[in-house]
Amino acid sequence: MIPRFYDVETGSVKVDGVDVREMSQAVLREKIGLVPQKAVLFTGDIESNMRYGKENATEEEIWEALEIAQAKNFVERGSKGLQARVEQGGNNFSGGQKQRLAIARALIRKPDIYIFDDSFSALDFKTDAKLRKRLKSETEDAVTLIVAQRITSVVDADQIIVLNEGKIAGIGTHEELKESNEIYQEIMRSQLSEEEIA
Repeated sequence: MIPRFYDVETGSVKVDGVDVREMSQAVLREKIGLVPQKAVLFTGDIESNMRYGKENATEEEIWEALEIAQAKNFVERGSKGLQARVEQGGNNFSGGQKQRLAIARALIRKPDIYIFDDSFSALDFKTDAKLRKRLKSETEDAVTLIVAQRITSVVDADQIIVLNEGKIAGIGTHEELKESNEIYQEIMRSQLSEEEIA
């Protein structure tokens, strides 16, 4: 609803106090860095894909975004670097690599709002942890929304909204929900070891 793929039926969604329905699509979407659940890459090469995020990005900006997104190493390892071919849909990359490239593309624009829609699901836990650590400082001046199924992806969030069958089942920090929310506790038990829960 924020980027207006759907409009609200009741109420409103506001960005900077302005109803998104009153903004031009171009102005609204310029404020947003969206990484969808299914990472989308475009036919071309890695550099052209990064430039979808920011047309006039310098090579230095591209490498910095790739480094933050934990994609620099695998791009450098390839013989063609930024000129490495991207097949339709990015089918020549693994799910985790596609997600990291899509995250880099969002980071390069330095938007006011980041929306990560289950964008860390294909990452191993070590890469996820490194990426979240780097993202924290990179996104501190922006609003960051993370849709996630893994607790580790949201544990440091200022506010977590627990959804159950499309309805809000709890709102709070990790510590608050860990103590008071049965659904959150259940998710924690299914995902984390006793040491991690403590």
